[in-house]
Amino acid sequence: MSNDIDHFEEHLFVSGHTACAGCGQSLAARLVADTAGKNTIIANSTGCLEVFSTKAPETAWRTPWIHSLFENSSAVASGIEAALRFLGKIDSIRVIAQGGDGGTADIGLQALSGMLERGHDILYVCYDNEAYMNTGIQRSGLTPLAATTTTSPVGSAWKGNWRGKKPLVEICAAHFIPYVASASVGYPQDLQRKVKKALGIRGPKYIQIHVPCPLGWGHESNLTLEVAKTAVSCGLYPLVEYENGKLANVFKVPTPKPVSDYVKLQSRFKHLLKDPAALNSLQEVANKNLEYYGLNKKQE
Repeated sequence: MSNDIDHFEEHLFVSGHTACAGCGQSLAARLVADTAGKNTIIANSTGCLEVFSTKAPETAWRTPWIHSLFENSSAVASGIEAALRFLGKIDSIRVIAQGGDGGTADIGLQALSGMLERGHDILYVCYDNEAYMNTGIQRSGLTPLAATTTTSPVGSAWKGNWRGKKPLVEICAAHFIPYVASASVGYPQDLQRKVKKALGIRGPKYIQIHVPCPLGWGHESNLTLEVAKTAVSCGLYPLVEYENGKLANVFKVPTPKPVSDYVKLQSRFKHLLKDPAALNSLQEVANKNLEYYGLNKKQE
């Protein structure tokens, strides 16, 4: 029993929460928290992560953690950072603001931009499960093209979501902040390297983490990591790093997989398997990513 307790104490985001089996977000949250360490204060917006990790009077967090509204975890974290700076503790305590794709790319975009503009020493983490999962799987600004959600259903006129994924990584990089990156729960070592790198840099930082959702995406819970890896290997989710507004590094995909390998794993895309033209539209998104970022070029 003592060994079990010791193992439990190693993590800063612990078991006992009520996330779905195979939840990519809960795994990513543990990776982020463990990498950040105990001297961290976290501001968390409303969303799946907040709901399944902090059902009063219980919590899965073993660091100071504050729940904010859907739209303002960046603003709350900014206040925390300003207070730490006033108290002379900014060098010893890290601040993380975090939220889902809806609370980041849509509802919280204004507060996020303000945080970046003002230059707060904060890492913002977006857990990107590509829809408003907590409130009913509605489309968000980070929902990919052609995905089915409850507000972008498949019908005779539309083939799922008709808009492309918002380029939020580039929007943040356009603020010319020290560090911006995308990561995937399918590549935990790369994810933790980026979190560690970000926390070692002073000033505002942004990391967007791809986190498959078995419920919203319609894949088996034991396929979470495979789904995440396939999104990267087909070019639909580029893993990149920006430093001071310039593209600094990309995760190479020497032999890209076809998008159909990704699509067939999830029911949210099942209609594309019967519609070659619509499937080709999604393949074109991957092709553009591969070309724009040079993902399939040989490492120089």
